[in-house]
Amino acid sequence: MIINFTLDEIHTIVKQILATPSLKKVITFHAQMGVGKTTLIKELVKQLGVDTNSSSPTFSLVNEYETNKGEIVYHFDLYRLNSEEEAYDMGIDEYFYSGNWCFIEWPEKTPNLIPIDHASIQMKLNKDGSRELILKN
Repeated sequence: MIINFTLDEIHTIVKQILATPSLKKVITFHAQMGVGKTTLIKELVKQLGVDTNSSSPTFSLVNEYETNKGEIVYHFDLYRLNSEEEAYDMGIDEYFYSGNWCFIEWPEKTPNLIPIDHASIQMKLNKDGSRELILKN
């Protein structure tokens, strides 16, 4: 799926993403800083039924949320991670294989720990300020 959108349309775009047949629960997000990965994830978390405000886990590496249906959502920001070993020591593989939603920013920091069976979202900023999103499921 390839979508071009503006941030004003993010609500609709997330509906399309979540409507993807058999959408995998582990999703990696690839984009340069400032393109909107966190903004997109915040809307995903909201539309999955999390009533509390979500934020980027830049310093804690992972935030955990519970939806109004009792599902768990993990949001990872691995930007400040120093090594895969550090991620492994924190038990990151247990999160990834938990069966819960896992949204992973900067997955290139842990290439050997990401499950083979995952979805990926690549985003880039277009010259007109819109974004291009490519979802591979």
